[in-house]
Amino acid sequence: MAIIENLTNDMKDALKKGEALRLSVIRGLINEIKNKKIEKRAEVTDQEALEIFSSALKRRNESIEEFAKGGRQDLVDKEKSEADIIRTYLPQPLTDDEIKQIIIESIRECGATSKKELGKVMKTVMPKFVGRADGKIVNRIVLECLGN
Repeated sequence: MAIIENLTNDMKDALKKGEALRLSVIRGLINEIKNKKIEKRAEVTDQEALEIFSSALKRRNESIEEFAKGGRQDLVDKEKSEADIIRTYLPQPLTDDEIKQIIIESIRECGATSKKELGKVMKTVMPKFVGRADGKIVNRIVLECLGN
C-alpha cells in the first residue's frame, strides 16, 4: 500500500506545482490500480501495483517504437516523458549478470534441464523480476542458460 500512498502524495504535489503531464500519468496509474481493485474485488498489493506500472511502461515503449516508425517525433517525445515518470515508481533495473544469477538459482530449484522446460522456468522466474527486468531479456537469458 505504500506505493499507492506515494502516488496519491505525488499527484497532490504535481497538482500544486502545475505539472500537467506528470499529473496526467499519475492519474492514469491510479485509475489502473482502481480498475484492478474492482476486477479482483480486493485491495491491490504493492507487487500488483508494480506489475501495473511495468505493463504501463511496456505500452509506452511499444508506442515509442511505433511513433518513431511513423515519423511522429512529437508523440515519441511525449511517450518518452511519460515513460520516464513511470520509471520513477519502479525499482532499479537489474543488470544481465544479476538476472542470470537469479535464473541459474531458479533453474536449480525447479530442476529444469532442457529448453523444453522453458515455460516451467519462466513461471518461477518472472515474479522475481516484476518491474526490474524486461520479459524479453529474461526469456533470452533463460534460453541461454538452458542451452548450456
